[in-house]
Amino acid sequence: MMIWSPPLECLPRLDLQRMQAERLAGMVRRVYERVPFYRAILDRRGIKPSAINDLAHLQELPFTQKSDLLHHYPFGLLAVPLSQVVRIHASSGTTGKSTVVAYTRGDLDVWAEVCARCLALSGAKPGQVFQNAYAYGLFTGGLGMHYGAERFGLVVVPVSGGNTARQIMLMQDFGAGVLACTPSYALTLADALEARSNMPEMLRTLILGAEPWTEAMRQELESRWKVQAVNIYGLSEIIGPGVSNECVEAKDGSHICEDHFLVEVIDPKSETVLPDGEVGELTFTTLTKEALPLLRYRTGDLASVTTEPCQCGRTTARMSRIVGRTDDMLIIRGVNVFPSQVEAALVGMQHLSAHHQIVVTRVHHRDELEVRAEVSSAFFADVGAKLFADHANQGVKALHHIEDALKRRLHDALGLSVSVSLQPPGSLPRSEGGKLRRVTDERS
Repeated sequence: MMIWSPPLECLPRLDLQRMQAERLAGMVRRVYERVPFYRAILDRRGIKPSAINDLAHLQELPFTQKSDLLHHYPFGLLAVPLSQVVRIHASSGTTGKSTVVAYTRGDLDVWAEVCARCLALSGAKPGQVFQNAYAYGLFTGGLGMHYGAERFGLVVVPVSGGNTARQIMLMQDFGAGVLACTPSYALTLADALEARSNMPEMLRTLILGAEPWTEAMRQELESRWKVQAVNIYGLSEIIGPGVSNECVEAKDGSHICEDHFLVEVIDPKSETVLPDGEVGELTFTTLTKEALPLLRYRTGDLASVTTEPCQCGRTTARMSRIVGRTDDMLIIRGVNVFPSQVEAALVGMQHLSAHHQIVVTRVHHRDELEVRAEVSSAFFADVGAKLFADHANQGVKALHHIEDALKRRLHDALGLSVSVSLQPPGSLPRSEGGKLRRVTDERS
C-alpha cells in the first residue's frame, strides 16, 4: 500500500480540524477583501470575517450556487487579478453560457498534488503506463489527471477520449497498466475488446469518474476486465478531478482531500446540515484555492459522508458514491426515481448487457417510465435463430420471460410499474469518452 502524503492523509482528526479552521478563517478574510460578491453578502448578514475562527461558525456563512457563477460570468468571482490566472477551464454548458473556472500557478500545483494522491489511493505504481482517456480541453478531466500522473511518476499517454479502435491499439502496444475514463466508456471499451477476444494483459487498474456509477457496475467491469476499478470524484467549480478517491484496499467510500476541501452534507430543501451517514447534498468550501475560492458551494450531488476509520489507515472523511443529483431526480407519479437505481437493477441480469436508456413521457396526464435495455449478443443470436425457424414460439417466450423479470426487478427497486423495451445488441448509444446521457425526459 502506498500513501502519497502520510502526514496529511493520516493526520489525527483533531489536528486536521485545527488546520481546517485556520484555513477557513484565512479564506473568509480573503474573499471578503477581494470578491465584491461575498463582501456584499457577508455585510448584509452582519458577518465580520474576524468572527469566523472555528469550524462551528461555518454554518453562518452563505451558500454559493452554480447560478452565482453564471450570473458573474466570466470573471466576476475572481479573487486575483486576471494577470495572475494561468489557466481557464469551463464546464460543458448545454444551454447558454458555461461555468468558468480559473487557476493560478498555486492552484495548478494543488491540483496536481491531489490528483497524485488519488492515483496512490487507486493502487497505481510509479513507472506504470497511464492511459488517460478523459477528454482534454476545457473539460477539467484530461489535464487534471495528466499533471497528477506526471507528478506521481507514471508514463502518461494523453490519448484523450473517443476513437475506440485507437484506444485499444495504444493500450495493447504501450502496455497500459492504468486506464482513466468514464464508467460508460469503460463499458464501451470492454465490448470492443471482447469482440476481438483480446483483453489487455498489463492493465491492473481502472480509475473511473465524471458520471455516477453503481457497485453492480463495478462488479461487472472488474469481472470483464479482470482488474481493480475505483471511483474518483471531482467537479470543475471546486478544482476538477481530485476532490476525493476510493482507496483500493477498502473501496468503501472515497477519501476527501480535507486539507483542501471542507465538506458538509445538507438537506437540499431546509439547508440544514445533516449528520454522518445521512444522504444529502454535498457542499464544499475551498480552503486553499487562490483564483476562484468558493464558500459552501452546493454541488447538486447527493451522497453521505462518514468519518469512521478506514482499514487503509487514512483518517480523512469518506463520501459514498453519488446516488443521484438534486437536478436529475425524476418524479414519476409522486415517486422519486434516480437513474442509478435503474442501473443497479439492470446490471448483472442474465441475458442483458449494461447498456440502457430511460425515457419519461406523459400520456393522458399520467407519467410513464420506459427502460430500454439491450439483450446480450449470445442471447440475441439464439433467440433470433428461433424466431426465424420452427421454434418461433420458444423465442417469443424467452423474450417475454426477460421482460417480465426486468419489470419485476424494477418494480421492487423503484416502487412503481415500469414498461420495458428490449433492444438488439449495439442499438443504444455508446459513450465515446465523454459523459453519456442515459435519461430522456419528454414531458416538457
